[in-house]
Amino acid sequence: MGKFVDDVKHDHDKDKLESSNTLVSNGCVDFRGQIAEKQTTGGWKAAPYLIVNEVAERLAFFAIAVNMVAYLVLEMHESLPTAATHVTNWIGASYVLTILGAFLADAYLGRFLTIVIFSCIYAVGMLLLTLSATIDSLRPPSCLALPCIKATEKQTGFLFAALALIALGTGGIKPCVSSFGADQFDEADKKEARQKYAFFNWFFFAINMGAILGITLMVYIQEKKGYGWGFGLPTVSTIFSILILAAGLRFYRYQKPMGSPFTRFLQVLVAAIRNHSNGVELKPRAVLYEVSSKESDITGARKLAHTEQYRFFDKAAIMTDPEASTRNRWRLCTVTQVEEFKSFIRILPIWASTIALSISYSQLSTFFVSQAAIMGRHLGPHFVIPAGSTTLFSALNAVLLVPVYEVWVVPFLRKRTGHPRGITSLQRMGVGLFISIFAMLSAALVEKKRRDHPNSSSLTVFWLLPQFFFIGSAEVFTYVGQLEFFYDEVTDGTRSISSALFLSEVGIGSWLSTALVKSIEGATGGEKKGWLRNDLNKSRLENLYWILTIINAANFLVYLWVAQRYKGKNDEGKRTEVLVEMDVDEVKKANKGEGKLKSMES
Repeated sequence: MGKFVDDVKHDHDKDKLESSNTLVSNGCVDFRGQIAEKQTTGGWKAAPYLIVNEVAERLAFFAIAVNMVAYLVLEMHESLPTAATHVTNWIGASYVLTILGAFLADAYLGRFLTIVIFSCIYAVGMLLLTLSATIDSLRPPSCLALPCIKATEKQTGFLFAALALIALGTGGIKPCVSSFGADQFDEADKKEARQKYAFFNWFFFAINMGAILGITLMVYIQEKKGYGWGFGLPTVSTIFSILILAAGLRFYRYQKPMGSPFTRFLQVLVAAIRNHSNGVELKPRAVLYEVSSKESDITGARKLAHTEQYRFFDKAAIMTDPEASTRNRWRLCTVTQVEEFKSFIRILPIWASTIALSISYSQLSTFFVSQAAIMGRHLGPHFVIPAGSTTLFSALNAVLLVPVYEVWVVPFLRKRTGHPRGITSLQRMGVGLFISIFAMLSAALVEKKRRDHPNSSSLTVFWLLPQFFFIGSAEVFTYVGQLEFFYDEVTDGTRSISSALFLSEVGIGSWLSTALVKSIEGATGGEKKGWLRNDLNKSRLENLYWILTIINAANFLVYLWVAQRYKGKNDEGKRTEVLVEMDVDEVKKANKGEGKLKSMES
């Protein structure tokens, strides 16, 4: 008889033994290419470099995001609705392109090299943007009389090329940094596993700290010194982030590229459909194929136990022809490969049911800022708060809430629930989605009051605090919950892709926001007579917010339904029989029920 996979008890004992070793058990190597050692690499020796890098990169991104609507209106002479849609489209592209960056990282380059390459692309885009803001020929002349002269195709082309490079750069960086940071913690080590969840919270803290610096310091400099300085200093910050990343080179743990996950997914689909078309039946004690080696045949990935969910795809792992080669994955997949695909399919309903928050969040850098621009922004007798800096209310709330949650709330909840994180990732996301309803509800009420006020410019900008507070709180709970959920629920070879999947929500949400704005414009009379006009005092922006309130409420109910039915990869304790590199005679016996197989339990 051939060799067989031992049951899960053996696997757990093996993991326990490896976790006590000085070497990491997750297959990561150090910068010399050797299996990483716990004492000299990873953990909080490596994480600070990534957190500081994230602060610097996010500073640059948010300095652009909060300034770009004003730049397009004041410098490029676009209308407010057009500028808002251009910015949401650009933000959307930045986050949807994370799928490309994640694919390259998982399949070919590895996370660290992907971050470095796309950071350089990012820096080039920032440099071009700075040139657009400083060279007069790259912008239309100042608007001395109406109507303003609009930018030429070459001028807008140069600007959009710069923004495209920035979107490509951030798309390559964003899905890899959080996953690369999580790679620094060995899940088989209880201490490091707990530190990993603390890292997710502090990583989110870094995002918002960078946002605060971008929307305060950078916006203030832009207002005092002009857009050349406002975009030039973030360019320096981008270059600085690359240097910070490189400084931690010897402390990092590197996960080797594992090949294209999309190819493996397609192989499972093709093999399952082919066997189904050929009349292959999946019996209760079906014999499924797995390789006999210690590791799976996915480079660098650990073996996965079989689960009962989505059993149709198990047909891809049934050996129908004993004479055929077991190396052709388009005809015969391993249990691990099938389970990798199942894990990805399993998270899609959760992903789809959290997109609505991103539609609301996209208002933060567009209409929220536009509201602030025409409200009273005096802070004392001499200081005027820049309109773009009002998003500080949201970021500051997040920065304050993360330490409070991590230091006090998590230990409190842990004692009462017994859960290591206080509440589950799904529960945390649900809390965020529930709060988002009140974010848009308060936004609608405040905008109605502002528009009906006899002198809206005298109404203080601090009336916007509730909507900023709620949207920031919703982001804290949902975003960190997503970081935890998407990293935990997928497999070794799809971690970057899963990070990109949830980040793409922000992009899709931005595009859906654009579609919603365009639909409302078209249905209510356009820019001159509709709900959304170039002049917010003549608009009915609160109606957009009411629509978003309804969308968020409906989405929350859908999420509850989906989350209650979700089965994680560790929720099932099913037994299956797994065939491992048997010879032809043994395959025939197994197919007749004569083979004596050991089982692998999940």
